[in-house]
Amino acid sequence: MRENTVKAKWREGKATVGAWLSIPSTYTAEMMAHQGFDWLCVDMQHGMIDYSDAVHMFTAICTTNTVPFVRVPWNDPASIMKVLDAGAYGVVVPLINTRADAEQAVAACRYPPDGIRSNGANRAILYAGGDYVANANREIACIPMIETRQAIDNLDDILSVPGVDAIYIGPSDLSFALGLPPRMDSDVPLHVETIARILAACKTHGVVAGIHTGGAAFSAKKVQEGFQMVTLTTDGASLTRGVQAHLKELGGLLGDAQAAPVPAGGTSNPY
Repeated sequence: MRENTVKAKWREGKATVGAWLSIPSTYTAEMMAHQGFDWLCVDMQHGMIDYSDAVHMFTAICTTNTVPFVRVPWNDPASIMKVLDAGAYGVVVPLINTRADAEQAVAACRYPPDGIRSNGANRAILYAGGDYVANANREIACIPMIETRQAIDNLDDILSVPGVDAIYIGPSDLSFALGLPPRMDSDVPLHVETIARILAACKTHGVVAGIHTGGAAFSAKKVQEGFQMVTLTTDGASLTRGVQAHLKELGGLLGDAQAAPVPAGGTSNPY
């Protein structure tokens, strides 16, 4: 079976850097995959992406060495199994609140006797190889999201579930859980302390810690703290920031008399 190079790096204690895809396009997915990320996550929860889009985007990503991940809309075994059959090598599962939630997510990612995943890998075998079924339980990454007050209260129970490879922090929803306005790269003490608590618990349980960030500075900080799964950017944010940078540069060259137009939208990221 094709090795999950992300999990291999995690086992070596190394950090991995990825990006989030929300645009339903094989072309943008392929372009992002050729930039050198360790992994790309196809976002089926908040992105404009359905299952048919995701299948084609996995195929585009697989033209490179970048590993295809996906965030499913919900902790639904049928949805998890379907994206795995389509070739996803890691599944980010939102709103995991209890040990039972985590056990359900893990079970959907694993073939018996370790789980309940049904046999029928289809495209995954084309990507991973004919011995996929025999080795998938080792290579596929199950990644519950920690983003609610209930999840924080049940953190040790969630992290102790066998088969949880990593957890992923959604900073904005975590802000909601703490009674704060949603924010990505937060420096609010309560937010910072809570993230530090989650990271420490991950280290105790031997689970990889992942987090969404809004840019390079915060990504670097989190890698230095010990996070091994860090999101640097998204397709939409990269497109917006790139265009804004070009417009700003043009405005500077033309001067105030012919300044470039002010962008109608921002670069805010909801994750």
